[in-house]
Amino acid sequence: MLSYQHSYHAGGPADVHKHLVLAELLTLLTQKPRGISYLETHAGRGLYDLASDDSLKTGEAYEGIKALTLPDCPLAKTLANIRKQYGENAYPGSPMIARNILREQDMLHLMELHPVEYRHLRQNLMGDGVSLHKRDGYEGVFAITPPKPRKGLVLIDPSYEIKTEYAQVAEFTHRMMAKWPEATVMIWYPLLEAARHLELIEGLKLPFIKHEVGFDLKDGQGMTGSGLILVNAPYRSDEILQRVESQSAAILRPLG
Repeated sequence: MLSYQHSYHAGGPADVHKHLVLAELLTLLTQKPRGISYLETHAGRGLYDLASDDSLKTGEAYEGIKALTLPDCPLAKTLANIRKQYGENAYPGSPMIARNILREQDMLHLMELHPVEYRHLRQNLMGDGVSLHKRDGYEGVFAITPPKPRKGLVLIDPSYEIKTEYAQVAEFTHRMMAKWPEATVMIWYPLLEAARHLELIEGLKLPFIKHEVGFDLKDGQGMTGSGLILVNAPYRSDEILQRVESQSAAILRPLG
């Protein structure tokens, strides 16, 4: 499906959860001089305007990043850097966060099939060390793995508009890890009343760490929380999740 556009939800509570963890993980993975590869199955446009009509229509940013005073942390540093360049209403998507944290020896591979989102992605992220692909994210990531450098992180972050995508994510993760066992995989999923995310969790037959948070959107509809799964999580990932809970306590509540 190509109807989903993330600009309506940029900077919302689920984004904050995902991006706090992502920024911390990338900071951890880049502590050693060896290069890493960063891959995304569903990159989006990479950069959002929280004063846009799309963002203001839902107001989710006011329940997410605009309701939070971040302490000194990787996401706060990234936000400051991005806003120096693009203005106070700029909000980075995961590709822009990755590009801001990664170094010259690192490589980004970004998949985006939506034609409008891909056009924006090219405008926002084209440059050295960034490989952009207008193709199906699962097919594209699988085709280029294992990449060089071989150490790396894959973000799987679909819209889940298609109900079968939860099971598809689990199946894809198994296939990709068999081909690239060195990878760390970060999977995002929404918490909804239908609880279809359980298909994903039950379908994963690999060791993983799960982190879920709850929140209350003012419209009372849609997501009730956000979930993340880390497969082949790097050492000290548990400390990252504890820090994220502290950083986001004003808007997110840990579940379980």
